[in-house]
Amino acid sequence: MTDSNLQEIHDFLVALAQKAGPKVASANPSAVDTKKNSSDLVTETDKAVEDLISSSCRKAYPDYAFLGEETSTSGRLSASPTFVVDPIDGTTNFVHAHPYICISMAFVRNFKPEVGVVYNPFTQHLYTAIRGQGAYLTAPKIPTSFPTAGQNVESTYEKRKLPLRSPPLPLPDLSSALVAVEYGNERSGNNWETKIGTFNALGRAKTEKDGAMVQSVRSLGSAALNCCSVARGDIDVYWEGGCWAWDVAAGWIIVEEAGGMVVGGNSGE
Repeated sequence: MTDSNLQEIHDFLVALAQKAGPKVASANPSAVDTKKNSSDLVTETDKAVEDLISSSCRKAYPDYAFLGEETSTSGRLSASPTFVVDPIDGTTNFVHAHPYICISMAFVRNFKPEVGVVYNPFTQHLYTAIRGQGAYLTAPKIPTSFPTAGQNVESTYEKRKLPLRSPPLPLPDLSSALVAVEYGNERSGNNWETKIGTFNALGRAKTEKDGAMVQSVRSLGSAALNCCSVARGDIDVYWEGGCWAWDVAAGWIIVEEAGGMVVGGNSGE
């Protein structure tokens, strides 16, 4: 697949994110259902946004597969060219009117993301990446003064290459790191015990067994935006266990194209 094809897909996904964004930003999530348990939520807006995205992808690219959080029955990704989508990453935040949410879309081929688009419709922060072409944040430019009475305010946008701080500050070890983690919705079993053990080790004093004593931990509720914060440079590490492809596919390539690393927790990954 050529760079021009990937650019076309990138532009298509950006336009789709901007089309879907107002549906999320203007919604009032009054009808909330649960899936696995009380921490695994879904709203009518999740379903409507995924329907918009999936129908648009299938119309524009009928030969490509689609994997979405709200419609997938297996969650399994194949080697075929696939659009991988989380219509609202951070549904719990969305239900609680906490604006740390996003629409996350990736184009994946041979199990590797090649295009990533992550859009927060509340802050209007748009993160994008194409493999081999870098990662970028397009966001409203912060005004330098307050508008006068009666003056119309028009947002201007600027596109900046990630990471925002270049070169990034050195990170000698975890004791100087700000780390993102998430509870997830699996609250029992081996994976949960691994998470709790890791959280404890990250926070524990270095004088204690396995203690890393990171500077602090953040749990903000969106895997994709956590990845984007690593790419941006204001979160040093995001540790996760038990996530799905739609949680991290777009964030994965944004991190890598910003110069970061994505590694597995199993030997050799």
